[in-house]
Amino acid sequence: MASEKHLLVIRMSAMGDVAMTVPVLLALQQQHPQLKITVLTRAFFKPLFSQLKNVHVYEADVKGKHKGVLGLYQLYKELKSLKIDAVADLHNVLRSKILKFYFSSGGIPVVQIDKGRGEKKDLTAAKNKKFIPLKTTHQRYADVFNVIGFPVVLKKTPLLAKEPLSKNTQEILGTVTKKRIGIAPFAAFSGKMYPLLLMEQVVENLAASGKYTIILFGGGQKEKETLALWQNKFKNTLNVSGKFSFQEELSLISQLDVMLAMDSGNAHLAANYNIPVVTLWGVTHPYAGFYPFGQPSENALLSDRHKYPLIPTSIYGNKFPEGYENVMETISPASIIAKIEELV
Repeated sequence: MASEKHLLVIRMSAMGDVAMTVPVLLALQQQHPQLKITVLTRAFFKPLFSQLKNVHVYEADVKGKHKGVLGLYQLYKELKSLKIDAVADLHNVLRSKILKFYFSSGGIPVVQIDKGRGEKKDLTAAKNKKFIPLKTTHQRYADVFNVIGFPVVLKKTPLLAKEPLSKNTQEILGTVTKKRIGIAPFAAFSGKMYPLLLMEQVVENLAASGKYTIILFGGGQKEKETLALWQNKFKNTLNVSGKFSFQEELSLISQLDVMLAMDSGNAHLAANYNIPVVTLWGVTHPYAGFYPFGQPSENALLSDRHKYPLIPTSIYGNKFPEGYENVMETISPASIIAKIEELV
């Protein structure tokens, strides 16, 4: 396939999965500079791709005009008018399968990601578990481009550059001369979220040292309330939840000295800017292939598998057997603080 072709890349959710496309697309555009790339994703995620040359974001309005089978046919017609030559489906869900049907019927080749569902089932099994590292999600994405005819080598991928802070961000941050430690203590599922009482100890100790500015990230209302309490309780601590646009938040993340996160989207956002990321793992595990791109394995702090041998119990942290509710208590606040201070 000639390198001047127009490639459609589909990945509509979730944030971490969309963020993981970035280093792969960076490698793709560097190694195939004449390739035109359109990314089909949610409008909210557009800032993730702002630094990528030859990459245009097409917004999927799946709750509006692109909703349902007829809406997806409308989306297909819109995309086809862009003269798409091939489709890389990095999502492989019902919506993208319907789009695959339309594109294939129109004579446009589609290659879909192999998510390795069988391997992941074996990795998370309670009986006859196969505890071996699986192919990374980044490599699974790259494999799709390899099949299409655009081979991608990920090892030497350049990452995103730091982004300037907006005037609004600078005003909220104030004059910051200390090292900036980002902390994103939340996750979509409880099985991969560090206990808040223990995380509060981490925040308290780091803030009390006086050496750092602690920047707290979160989203939902309850999360905002928790982070606001911590900001009021501890000096050198700033809650930025709900204060910035997504683009402003990305710019702030790009200026951190280290990020502490769960097995979650924030870890991938920081890794894309080559920020050192300390990740905490509960009933999920890096072997499933969702480790942040380019991060040393020693930056992952894992729950104790000797005490909890069924880890990982699920890929997303939403399933775990009785007695596995508190696996993350085996990661001590002291070990987290020590790792952060080592990296800073």
